[in-house]
Amino acid sequence: MDWLLYGKVFLVGGLLCALGQLGLSLTRLTTARILVIYVTAGVILGALGLYGPLVDWAGAGATVPLTGFGYALSQGAKKAVGEQGLLGAFTGGVTATAGGIAAAILFGYLFALLARPKTKM
Repeated sequence: MDWLLYGKVFLVGGLLCALGQLGLSLTRLTTARILVIYVTAGVILGALGLYGPLVDWAGAGATVPLTGFGYALSQGAKKAVGEQGLLGAFTGGVTATAGGIAAAILFGYLFALLARPKTKM
């Protein structure tokens, strides 16, 4: 086993989560705004070529958080633009992330069937 890789994954993923928690605790940002900031940051850093080296170094620690979703969107769009032209800018990101989106919908549906939600008061 590569314990160094596990450490890098934990460090980067934990740091991204800690930054999000600090944003929630120390500012008036909502979870929805943090989500948008993280996905947008992943898209911008991915488009500029700055997020790729972090993904190569930290693996799942950089691809699993929301910034990784934004990175996948940017990489899919860049690839599709190269293959399809301008239309690829609109379709490439969704195509690249379709598996993750489908899994989120499936598991969200399954857990909605199994859970017994309670109203918060």
